[in-house]
Amino acid sequence: MARKTVNRRELREQAEAAEALESKSPAKAEKTAKAAVEKKPAPKRKSRAKEPVDKRFKLYWGVFNQSLKRVALFEFNQQKQAQEKAEALTASGKSPHFVKKEKIEITD
Repeated sequence: MARKTVNRRELREQAEAAEALESKSPAKAEKTAKAAVEKKPAPKRKSRAKEPVDKRFKLYWGVFNQSLKRVALFEFNQQKQAQEKAEALTASGKSPHFVKKEKIEITD
């Protein structure tokens, strides 16, 4: 399919006619020029991202059963007591118990 050729002369005549109409009404030309000059740049948009909150954690030793339910909780420096508690619970009960580190968030 052949394209229609663009007649540059007609396009130029249309553009000159539009400029002539615009020059006849100088008030409109001044308004558009002033609007372009007076337009302020848009203010910067504030970031919507939330600021990260620092969470504080404390490390404990937890004694757990096979179902991963915590049976006892010990301070981190009391690892021996936690091991002894796990061994005692394993010896007395049917299911084995074990010791695992556990991080717990500190709330002020």
